[in-house]
Amino acid sequence: MDDSMYEKYKQAGKIAADARDYGVSLLKPGTRLLDVATMIETRITKNGAGLAFPVNIALNTLAAHYSPRHDDPLLFKKGDVVKLDVGAHVDGYIADTAVTVELETHLYDTMIRASDDALTKVIEVLNTHLPLSEAGKTIQNTITSYGYKPIENLMGHGLGRYELHSGVSIPNVGALGGKNTLNDGDVVAIEPFATNGAGHVISGQGSNIYLCKDTIKAKFIRDNKTKVLFDKIRTQFGTLPFAQRWYHDVFPKDDLVMKKLSILGVMRHYPQLVEAKGGIVTQKEHTVIVREDGCEVIT
Repeated sequence: MDDSMYEKYKQAGKIAADARDYGVSLLKPGTRLLDVATMIETRITKNGAGLAFPVNIALNTLAAHYSPRHDDPLLFKKGDVVKLDVGAHVDGYIADTAVTVELETHLYDTMIRASDDALTKVIEVLNTHLPLSEAGKTIQNTITSYGYKPIENLMGHGLGRYELHSGVSIPNVGALGGKNTLNDGDVVAIEPFATNGAGHVISGQGSNIYLCKDTIKAKFIRDNKTKVLFDKIRTQFGTLPFAQRWYHDVFPKDDLVMKKLSILGVMRHYPQLVEAKGGIVTQKEHTVIVREDGCEVIT
């Protein structure tokens, strides 16, 4: 990693962390999820970064993958366990961070500490020599010591330039990852999830988050209107995820075409990820730069 890349990652991390903390200050019962997401995204862009992905707001038994629609009526309620996941990029270099907040109640303080402490402990031991299974074991043992389960089929991930998931995965359990290790200069997002449920997630309804798929299928779109829209969306949003409300602002009458693109397999509509037995879920996430002797948190 050269000095220019490093500085861009650091800048992205600073802006993402600021947006995360600003977002926490907005989380109040009676506030619209849509307003919170929009205000956080506006703060990121005003601070000079791009949006690495739509602000994700996952409530209670939902672990991940929900961003409000342009007309979303949902309000925060007292007692909601809110996972707020934020991403910023500078010239394509991404920082990804998340936090859990319980609104005006304290039923899940210990579970929030479990995911938080798991992140702290794995960051303390992570370096280029640590097998990823050991990273997963550290997370798992920490969460289980609090009496909860890690979510085994959610993982941290590598971050490439304009690439939110670059291939490498950071497991939350010791059974995964094997003897694989990270390289000096790798940038990864680590995100322990804790739950009082089954310990894994299943796919639910659509999340309102999309991704253009770089696929040969796009060449065979027959309907001209559909093809034109796909080309416009791919030009507008590139290789990063985008929100329904973002494309609605640009193409307000094209929801049906978006559904068609998803059916054709050229557009991915991310599913909501729901705890399999309806357990409450907590999450904490930082982006780190891995070194031989440790790692540097940039968020």
